[in-house]
Amino acid sequence: MKLHERIEGRLREFIEAQHVFFVATAPLAADGHVNLSPKGLDGTFVVLDEHTVAYLDLTGSGAETVAHLRENGRITLMFCAFEGPPNIVRLHGSGRFLALTDPEFASYRDLFAGHPGTRGVVVVDVERVSASCGYAVPLMRHDADRDLLTQWADNRGEEGLTAYRTTKNAVSIDGLPALDALDQA
Repeated sequence: MKLHERIEGRLREFIEAQHVFFVATAPLAADGHVNLSPKGLDGTFVVLDEHTVAYLDLTGSGAETVAHLRENGRITLMFCAFEGPPNIVRLHGSGRFLALTDPEFASYRDLFAGHPGTRGVVVVDVERVSASCGYAVPLMRHDADRDLLTQWADNRGEEGLTAYRTTKNAVSIDGLPALDALDQA
């Protein structure tokens, strides 16, 4: 394992070239569930500077990441090389969720491609950057992004998405508050 002082150069290029990354968070409670979520879709991740990254948070079946960030802010992002030379990069830090109604959300919105079903933006202040070999990560080819989430969000429309988030994204599986009516645009 190698520690890096910042996100720059080839490390930044590697991170920005990945089609998928993983987000891990956990509640403070010892009996709470650790969450690990895959993220993707082109245009949903940006490196803001040497110590800050952000990604577009899209409506999904749960809101664990949002709930955990609101409770304690701990987050790790992992990027794996599925093509080319082996590599794994982890970004450990403190994250915050900016809902659609958060005044700060507007300053980030134009950094991302437009996606229906956007719930907000996750901004991560990166405190530790590490890289490891990734020798056991399989080689896989990226053919294309799936468009199922986009179709699903388009079919629901804004009213349907708001209703879905109100019923399905209000609390985490451990009962922590996640999204509420005030987070909806």
